[in-house]
Amino acid sequence: MHYKIPLVFSPQPDGGYTVTSPLLPELVTEGDSLEEALANAKDALAAVVETYAELGRQLPKNSEIQDSSGPVWLETVISA
Repeated sequence: MHYKIPLVFSPQPDGGYTVTSPLLPELVTEGDSLEEALANAKDALAAVVETYAELGRQLPKNSEIQDSSGPVWLETVISA
């Protein structure tokens, strides 16, 4: 299954990023780089999806991508 989840990458004073989601308050993780933080966010999302399923809770309706073969909107940071 594919999901569209807003993620907030907050830089930390000692380096790295904390990742949270305003849509899923249970999603909290971190990483030493943006790449690591994003990979950890994917793992955290999988854990949240599993927890919601175990609790019988539904993810927000607008978070599930019904047709993953179509275009997907993604905002990201790219350094040149």
